[in-house]
Amino acid sequence: MRFINPFGKHDEKVFDVLIPLADAPRRQSTGESDKDKLDRTGSAEKGSSPPSESSYSGMTLEALRAEVENDLAASGHDTVYDRKSKVINRAVQDIGMGKYQWQLFVLCGFGWLADNLWLQGVALTLPKLAVEFGISDSNVRFTTCALFVGLCVGAVFWGTASDIIGRRLAFNTTLLLCGIFGLAVGGGSNWIGVCAMFACLGLGVGGNLPVDGALFLEFLPFASGNLLTMLSVWWPIGQLIGSLVAWGLIPPYSCADGLQSCHVAEAPCCRKEDNMGWRYLTITLGAMTMVMFICRFFFFHLYESPKFLLSRGRQDEAVAAIHAIAHKNKAKTWLTVDILNEIGGHPETIEEEKLPFMEIIQRQLSKFSAQRIAPLFATRKLGITTALLWFCWTTIGMGYPLFNAFLPQYLARAGAVDAPSTYTVYRNYAITSVVGVPGSILACYTVDIKYIGRKGTMAISTVITGVILFCFTISTNPDVQLVCTCLEAFFQNIMYGVLYAYTPEVFPAPNRGTGTGIASCLNRIAGLCAPIVAIYGGSTNPNAPVYASGGLLLAAFVAMCLLPIETRGKQSL
Repeated sequence: MRFINPFGKHDEKVFDVLIPLADAPRRQSTGESDKDKLDRTGSAEKGSSPPSESSYSGMTLEALRAEVENDLAASGHDTVYDRKSKVINRAVQDIGMGKYQWQLFVLCGFGWLADNLWLQGVALTLPKLAVEFGISDSNVRFTTCALFVGLCVGAVFWGTASDIIGRRLAFNTTLLLCGIFGLAVGGGSNWIGVCAMFACLGLGVGGNLPVDGALFLEFLPFASGNLLTMLSVWWPIGQLIGSLVAWGLIPPYSCADGLQSCHVAEAPCCRKEDNMGWRYLTITLGAMTMVMFICRFFFFHLYESPKFLLSRGRQDEAVAAIHAIAHKNKAKTWLTVDILNEIGGHPETIEEEKLPFMEIIQRQLSKFSAQRIAPLFATRKLGITTALLWFCWTTIGMGYPLFNAFLPQYLARAGAVDAPSTYTVYRNYAITSVVGVPGSILACYTVDIKYIGRKGTMAISTVITGVILFCFTISTNPDVQLVCTCLEAFFQNIMYGVLYAYTPEVFPAPNRGTGTGIASCLNRIAGLCAPIVAIYGGSTNPNAPVYASGGLLLAAFVAMCLLPIETRGKQSL
């Protein structure tokens, strides 16, 4: 990688990539493939087969216009912006997958990695935070609650802000905020200050998934849309990195086991200078996040999203961005400003090309309007699927953090007769993270097995995860708990990997954003409630949060068994 001046005017360079529209290779439509149409209608002419990409040659303006009209009819929006946006989609599709998208895949993957890196990072600090600041094992869980407040606010704020200030600024700012506060939290002098900085850190982390996912999708050819699901592979890697760093730093740089806080106990007590391990952890994770930001900002030039540029009335820059991507991929493109004007209308003949801020916000809110939600319940089968899937996202959204966000505390088994050492706790957590990674890989193969598919893989992994959680509470033996946590992490990653793939597949394209957006929102809200349940439930019975987590996952399993739609071997609508 070479250093790139991030402030340079790269978007305005002129690239020799233009070819006539008639010479463009004819690829599948960005909106609906031929097989999609067969699946939607359920019929086709006898003996016919979908035309292959190679059977097309060239394209005309009339054919492009007709294609745009069909897509607009399906989406329900017909404005200047929407028409030109469809043309942009087609241009990206014809450029195809290339170097630019693969680099973006890695850099957007940093967002997924950072999300779980800090979720696990906060969990790993809880035992030592409680000791140093004299906070009870239950109340210290409000630290995780502070993080989730930041995550929820960040997801809402950055998802909308990226449509106002641009994808490029939001893409870089989220990781920058995360890195800055990740470094700063290591210097926290009191527990309230630490919680405040974790909340600010969450503001940055929370924007990673919505911003990075939307950005990657806008540069991704429709035929390669499954790569959006593959971004979830970065999720377990974040947990693995966080656990390995914690294992190396917290045990050797923490107070001796058994010491109490100097705030509530007489000497000898746990002093700050003897308990630097959790601070070293957050500083190290903050430095890693800053390195990821530097890779994004200084070693990769992100071309501003053409759709954002269109929404701001800067269509010349949008075309220039498409040309730059074609040049990066060593491909050609037919897109010109004239073609945009022919399809969407000339600037001098329309009153306003630029989307006002209020319309951008209204478009965001319209995703959750009754008009957009109603089609998700258009048929009995789709309505049942939608309700059950949202229920699964909600129960898993609370069940996952109820166990995983406090796993280091559970492993420490406070009050147990033979409580494991700090070294054993963090070693076992690291081993758990290593074993969990192959689960995401295995899921890629099991989802296509006959008679198992998406639903079977998801349901089996979920019920096994739930049962293992109950088994975890049977014994306080560290070796038994290690076996349980390893199996739980393995099957849990399978569950999440398939859930991320199944959700967008099952919703029809015009309402896919609404369906997945509501699912994600319910997941975050339930996650925010999880620390509160753990705090007040764990005060009466230390195993109560684990029981609740297992029960919620078993409830999700029942819902998965009732899902009426299997998407294995089928194109999404």
